[in-house]
Amino acid sequence: MKGEFGRMLPAVVTPPPGPESRRLAAELARFESPNVTFLSESFPVFWAEARGANVRDVDGNVYVDVTAAFAVAAAGHGHPAIVEAVTRQAESLLHGMGDVHPPAVKVELLARLARVAPGDLSRSILANSGAEGVEAALKTVAMATGRPRVLAFRGAYHGLTLGALAVSGRDDFRAPFLSQLADNAVFAPFPAAPPPGSDRSHAEVAGAALDTVIRLLDEHSGIGAILVEPVQGRGGDIIPPDGWLQGLRRICDERDLLLVLDEIYTGFGRTGRWFACEHWGVVPDVLIVGKALTGGMPFAACIGTDRVMQAWPPSEGEALHTSTFLGHPLGCAAALASLRVIEEEGLVQRAASEGRYVLERLRLSVGGLPGVREVRGLGMMIGIELVTPEGAPDADRVGRIVVAALQRGFIMLGGGVHSNVISLSPPLSIARDQLDACLDFLEDALRGS
Repeated sequence: MKGEFGRMLPAVVTPPPGPESRRLAAELARFESPNVTFLSESFPVFWAEARGANVRDVDGNVYVDVTAAFAVAAAGHGHPAIVEAVTRQAESLLHGMGDVHPPAVKVELLARLARVAPGDLSRSILANSGAEGVEAALKTVAMATGRPRVLAFRGAYHGLTLGALAVSGRDDFRAPFLSQLADNAVFAPFPAAPPPGSDRSHAEVAGAALDTVIRLLDEHSGIGAILVEPVQGRGGDIIPPDGWLQGLRRICDERDLLLVLDEIYTGFGRTGRWFACEHWGVVPDVLIVGKALTGGMPFAACIGTDRVMQAWPPSEGEALHTSTFLGHPLGCAAALASLRVIEEEGLVQRAASEGRYVLERLRLSVGGLPGVREVRGLGMMIGIELVTPEGAPDADRVGRIVVAALQRGFIMLGGGVHSNVISLSPPLSIARDQLDACLDFLEDALRGS
């Protein structure tokens, strides 16, 4: 194997999944709920270690990960500065009492989040996962407005806890639990920006979508906020038209609603800005972040303006919203290190420049191929949407390409409501030759599959 682990090209020594991965899959099948991990003859491989953009599995295969493990490893897997910060923190304080006797590092992180967040967002509720951050945001809406319902969007993914699921616009996730979900959301269509060469303008698409939002707000009572991903992630890497997010901000201001942005996926440089909302000059009232915040630890935050967060009453000894691990010292230390690395290594700017390179190359090489409906993206968040000759979503082809990629040493994911989008969200630090190798594979696969 050539090169330093972390910057290597794929090195497949045993056809994946290899014998040890297969053994572990059989063992896992005995003990884990059958709904959690997808198991087949082709999936999964079990990870043993990861660094940079590389993953080594238990059979010794080295992969290039172009998912950043669900967009978490923005600075690369196992970044030394993050690992060192977590190790140092673990040696001094492994666990604190976050809402009673907090670890000192919690205060440092809260202040750092206030500095990095857009606009006047300055007060946070820390959480252990993105879904928990969404739950905190929903409670904040109820506290601040007295109107607990939200207008959300079809295709949106906000998490799978019952509160977050109630406002997620994915019927496939909601259907088994409808009897348990609160009637807490009204769903509007999420508009997609017209592709290059379209006969529809951004203004036209945005205007029609905003008209629908206004109509739904007129028809439904009890709505205190609009909850939206500025760019839909698991919904298929869908970028909205210019003017739409600004329109939502205007509607919220006119109707005394809160604008809540879920940037769990898009935050901290993924789209080529610190936060995706900055592409449109919009500042929300509440911002939910996670994933790349720590680069690998389970951690998230709900960040609001002082005015909104002051709707919560002061604690009198029993917090209305907390958890045992709130403000966990290791998560705080990892977050501080991750934010520092993203800033010092210029990863936001790198996401913008490398994202343009990927998007331009794929649009030129495969954008006009039969079956490729659209190549779209913002920063290092790229989606390739595939359709059948009849124009239907082609999830089967995406599945075949994802399996073929694994066989060739690339870890990638399908996405979208219909599972017909190849989603690329590599570490923002990925080397150009690793990126090129992945694009070479995709171009060949899309021409030949």
